[in-house]
Amino acid sequence: MTSHQAAEDVSYQIKRSSGLDRKKVYTSHFNVYAAADSIPSYVEIFDTTLRDGEQTPGVALSLEEKIRIAEALNDLGVDVIEAGFPVISEGEKEAVKRIASMGFQSRICALSRTTFKDIDTVIDCGVDYVHTFIATSDVHLKYKLKMTREEVKARAVDAIEYAKAHGLTVEFSCEDATRTDLEFLKEMHLAVQDAGVDKINLPDTVGVISPPAMERLVEEVIKFTRVPLSVHCHDDFGLSVANSLAAVRRGARQVHVCVNGLGERAGNAALEEVVLGLMAFLNVGTRVDTRKIGYVSKTVSNLTGIPLPANKAIVGSNAFAHESGIHVHGILGDPSTYEAFGPELVGMERSIVIGKHTGVHSVKEKLREYGIVLSDDQVAQIVSEIKRLAESEKHVDDSELVALAYHIAGQRPGEERKVKLKEFAVFTGLNITPTAVVSIDVNGETRRGSEIGVGPIDAALKAIRQLVSEKISLLEYRLSAISGGSDALCEVGVKLQYNGEKKLMSVGRSVGPDIVQTSVDAAIQAIDRLYTRIHKEGERSEESSPRTRKDNL
Repeated sequence: MTSHQAAEDVSYQIKRSSGLDRKKVYTSHFNVYAAADSIPSYVEIFDTTLRDGEQTPGVALSLEEKIRIAEALNDLGVDVIEAGFPVISEGEKEAVKRIASMGFQSRICALSRTTFKDIDTVIDCGVDYVHTFIATSDVHLKYKLKMTREEVKARAVDAIEYAKAHGLTVEFSCEDATRTDLEFLKEMHLAVQDAGVDKINLPDTVGVISPPAMERLVEEVIKFTRVPLSVHCHDDFGLSVANSLAAVRRGARQVHVCVNGLGERAGNAALEEVVLGLMAFLNVGTRVDTRKIGYVSKTVSNLTGIPLPANKAIVGSNAFAHESGIHVHGILGDPSTYEAFGPELVGMERSIVIGKHTGVHSVKEKLREYGIVLSDDQVAQIVSEIKRLAESEKHVDDSELVALAYHIAGQRPGEERKVKLKEFAVFTGLNITPTAVVSIDVNGETRRGSEIGVGPIDAALKAIRQLVSEKISLLEYRLSAISGGSDALCEVGVKLQYNGEKKLMSVGRSVGPDIVQTSVDAAIQAIDRLYTRIHKEGERSEESSPRTRKDNL
């Protein structure tokens, strides 16, 4: 069998339990050279977003936020959720207790030091799985713990025996294992196994080991480890995912991860990257439903307040975005030309971005999304104008592209509008719930309504949506200042979608001195285009049923 044939057989087809069996990824056939007899067929995913992830500087989650993340992780299918470190505060203890009581399929674990007090606190939370740890490197023993090796070993053994006597599943970590003397690491592993530990975790606490060294270390450690071996890698050198995969390649059967790579300092191994890497490069299965990764990533980002870098692997906004004309041409022919795997595999969407490197194929495809068909000459004019704007450092978004298309096609945006704003008013202030009253004209019919919102813009947009259709959703809202001072002009761009259908999207753009007025104008423009497109294409889903106020497009 050639290496290419072996790769086709081993690496290209994903065999897993998420409902995406045999979903193709387009990795290199040279990955067959990474095959090893020590690679397990299945690896457990131990998620520590709620514990190590919350230790990200600037992150402090409320009880309800922790519960929402725990629910998302359980739905995602992780094997273990490390819900927190309950001894540190009453709030943390309550969060662990609440999460443990929710009946999740994922096992709930809590962190503890090797002290009876910490373990008792875990037991009080109703948790039956404890992750306990003590530092073992010489630098930690000398400067932090001020203990001898024998004292550290004795404390670990006592804690594990105590936890086992209380019926707990016990996972143990030698903190800073990758800077611990190998002989002492062996002593610790043998001692905790004799004490009854169920699983041993190998932490690269400050991210200082390389992937080849990790492979060698795991090979050595497994020789004296009779229980499943786990690994916990930090990203200080950007190697946490590579080190996690290296450990699995040599027999580790569990990986600690955080959603979006959150964690202390540079973070932990990212769940999304580890899971995809295991499947794509090592043909290792997990319980994770990868189709839900995009949603979980956004949920965690929103709740923690830590934005995702645009170029973040797997879940960044640019992960499946294509601007180059050459790339877009290839993608339209076959996505495997410029994508390692399809965005649907991880619950993301492909996007074509308009910019300096845009070509004819990009513009045609982008306009097609909005139901706009132009001649080749007109498209060429648009491409030329986009490049001119890009050279002057002007970003062209979807709303500007659509406006440009209307202009070149000889259609004025305001011409023959079917949806027009007649009047609106907003009421807001201290201790006043923002309220909007709106009157619009829809194809000659006047409609009036009011709504409340979290702010005047939210209230106004909700009122308009109520008058037109509840099936209209706001996909994007962009606000930017285009001049200075308190009377500055602002620019608002919106993207709307009807009934969740990607082919039924529209954009609107407006410029003005009043943010609320400008937002309303942009929304009306987008709704008008959506209205026209739906009726023009005969896409109206309620055509055979009576029109109602809740959905009267």
